[in-house]
Amino acid sequence: MYAYIRGTLAELTEEAVVVEAGGVGYQIYTTGQTLDCLPPVGGEVKLYTYLNVREDAMVLYGFLTRDDLRVFQQLLGVNGIGPKGALAILSVMTTDDLRFAVLGEDVKAIAKAPGIGSKTAQRVILELKDKVSLEDAFEQKLAHAGGEQEERARGAKKEAMEALVALGYSSSEALRALEGISADEDADAESMLKAALKHMAFL
Repeated sequence: MYAYIRGTLAELTEEAVVVEAGGVGYQIYTTGQTLDCLPPVGGEVKLYTYLNVREDAMVLYGFLTRDDLRVFQQLLGVNGIGPKGALAILSVMTTDDLRFAVLGEDVKAIAKAPGIGSKTAQRVILELKDKVSLEDAFEQKLAHAGGEQEERARGAKKEAMEALVALGYSSSEALRALEGISADEDADAESMLKAALKHMAFL
């Protein structure tokens, strides 16, 4: 119904905001991470929204990016995960972190969310694994990092990841090892591979 709502940030609470647009105040629930990135009250904000229709209410949920909204909707598709659970997960980890947790089958990372136990975290991994592409996760991580330096590192990291897989590591293991490596201006695939192998030796 609403693709996004743009207007003035009128109110701010621990779990929701009120955005005034066209003379109407929209109460929008969101994550703690989104709240931390919002401008002060009185500033302009744009939130991509999802309308959850229940028998007794219609509730809006909003996010700063389309990617956050898409991952929120993917979580809603997991059996046993409702809006509250999805918000809890995205409040303790970014969408990028969730992708890596799913690909790396990191149950503990997802289970850190309030109200999300190990069994629910395992279900999230099971049901989202086919929807989260290794390539997409890698691209999103680099895209969110931004900057020319990261852009130059894109190809080198991909080559290093392919080399790690060829050495017998799983794709998720390779991805997690490379995730913790910050590339400098002179970084190439060989130096990243060496750094990743050194990093993995301490895991």
